[in-house]
Amino acid sequence: MADALELEIGGRAVRVTHPDKVYFPETGYTKLDVARYFETVQDGALRAVRDRPTTLQRFVDGIGGEAFYQKRVPRDLPDWIPSARVTFPSGRPADEMCPTEPAAVLWAVNRGCLTFHPWPVRSSDTDHPDELRIDLDPQPGTDFTDAVRAAHRLREVLGELGLTGWPKTSGGRGLHVFVPIRPEWTFVEVRRAVIAIGRELERRMPEQVTTAWWKEERGSRIFVDFNQTARDRTIASAYSVRPRPNAPVSAPLRWDELDEARPDLFDIVTMPRRYAELGDVHADMEDHAFDLTAALELSRQDEEERGLGDMPYPPEYPKMPGEPKRVQPSRARSDT
Repeated sequence: MADALELEIGGRAVRVTHPDKVYFPETGYTKLDVARYFETVQDGALRAVRDRPTTLQRFVDGIGGEAFYQKRVPRDLPDWIPSARVTFPSGRPADEMCPTEPAAVLWAVNRGCLTFHPWPVRSSDTDHPDELRIDLDPQPGTDFTDAVRAAHRLREVLGELGLTGWPKTSGGRGLHVFVPIRPEWTFVEVRRAVIAIGRELERRMPEQVTTAWWKEERGSRIFVDFNQTARDRTIASAYSVRPRPNAPVSAPLRWDELDEARPDLFDIVTMPRRYAELGDVHADMEDHAFDLTAALELSRQDEEERGLGDMPYPPEYPKMPGEPKRVQPSRARSDT
């Protein structure tokens, strides 16, 4: 095979270098296989990252090599790919690429990107999320089936708060549920809304769901990872390829197919067939923008009526107002 070839996508020619490089040793999938995959799901893949500052998780030597996250735009970013400035929790700014056409996705794939990590904001306003993202993360002793069970109850909670979620596989054992919202609230407020939603789900499923930040307190339950909504934290986008042997993808799902779904059903070979039949099952998500008022009222009730305040931020974040001590419970008891 040639050292490079060009793929036509969205009216642009994108160069793919070393197309025969093996990215997935167990299956033999190559860089070109990955590029062809993104070509077949281009509209859905773009919809998930369109106009969003996006971090690239790159595997230039395939999943067996060293991976890294590229947050800042490279010097050779084409002039037809826009960027947007974001601010990290430290206060440092950075410019990240904001794909606006399918060729931008393919350009990143040529640079070894398998997984796209878009911010939950648009380039026009990078301080106010327009997506509320809920990560249902199975802990040891639980699996995808447990996450599905929690997701169904989560759907009930969201509905009572006037919200609608769109579920997708994480590409691993977990589930993500995205809720489009009006960009009127800060990262801190959106995170508090997710904490409140997670706590309500935990009250309804105390043996199956937890919001405990410290691993030693989670047990064999589904963890609602509320810190995935903190500034600079991102979740793999729909249709992203995950670095596992069979090249699984983060698959958008309908609620009525959750019970029959399994993460291993969706990979770079099977997803194009599904996409050809069903299209992007989350295509209508952008037609909605929900109100967080009820969820923030639930947060207020947790704080003022139940004595439940904020939760710890990740360790690399500066100390936040109202945040409890970031001390592992067993260590705190030992020190006492």
